[in-house]
Amino acid sequence: MKALHLLALGSVLSASLVFAQSTATPPAKTAPATTKPAAKTTAPKTPPPSASDIADAKAKGLVWFNNNTKVYHKSTDKEYGTTKNGKFLTEDAAKAAGGKLAKS
Repeated sequence: MKALHLLALGSVLSASLVFAQSTATPPAKTAPATTKPAAKTTAPKTPPPSASDIADAKAKGLVWFNNNTKVYHKSTDKEYGTTKNGKFLTEDAAKAAGGKLAKS
């Protein structure tokens, strides 16, 4: 008889657990998290050219090409080697990259 009571009690308990799980209220919906748009990735900044880099480029006849404006500066220009985002190129390479000669 004891076995029957245990069996019945086990059945009742397991049925109540199943019932409790199926009737539990679902979690409340939360407002979607606001996400910031991904930051623009930029190329790592290169340090500005040193005085010896500028002198070496002048000796080789290179121009200073500004990557942002697509303008290149000859060695006699005051902007030569000073703009923030630039590099030394040959004049032909600067023209091929879409560069225009800076107005004096």
